[in-house]
Amino acid sequence: MSSILKKYRTYIGIVLIFSIITLYLFYSALKPSKSLPIYNPADVNPELVDSTVQYISKYHTIADFSFVNQNGKTITQKEYEGKIYVADFFFTTCGSICPKMTTNLVDVQKAIKNNPKVMLLSHTVFPETDDVPALKAYAKKYGVIDAKWNLVTGDKKEIYTMARKSYLAVKLGKPEELYDMVHTENFVLVDQKRRVRGFYDGTKKEDIQRLIEDINWLTANEKNE
Repeated sequence: MSSILKKYRTYIGIVLIFSIITLYLFYSALKPSKSLPIYNPADVNPELVDSTVQYISKYHTIADFSFVNQNGKTITQKEYEGKIYVADFFFTTCGSICPKMTTNLVDVQKAIKNNPKVMLLSHTVFPETDDVPALKAYAKKYGVIDAKWNLVTGDKKEIYTMARKSYLAVKLGKPEELYDMVHTENFVLVDQKRRVRGFYDGTKKEDIQRLIEDINWLTANEKNE
């Protein structure tokens, strides 16, 4: 028996290696590859979407914008051209979910600090009180890196329009108050082509980890997206 094994050991070794490779390739083919959805207004909770765009089911992208950041600089879509970024809505005097959201976004900032392809963009929903000095103080409090993260204010109608027609991320506020908004805990992931690729609960650590993983995936798969 041992002589037979010695005689055919090379052949047996080749068959064994071939079998292992075949099983690996078969498993890889069956294992689903990661992908991220592309969200359109019709895919999202209608409470977060302006009624004029709720019917749109394809080709949705983030509209052009122009706001002012914590340093008094005008920020437009040009600063985010070709970038992956995370957008959210907050206000500096919020005492409920905003501190936790901002703290978690600081963790995202740490994760993307050395990735030149990724940025952050936070919009106040109370521009009447969140002026440049207020945003600057808030930025300093949380250690915002100016080159990575813009906190922006501007015309309330424009912020409302972006929130409900582009990012699909805030609820209507008081009906008697024009353009009143109730921001949610949502972080919105936008890809290099200005498409919405994900929504994440900004108060939950597990969602923050998933967000960071999806950012890394988008970065690695930029050419395929």
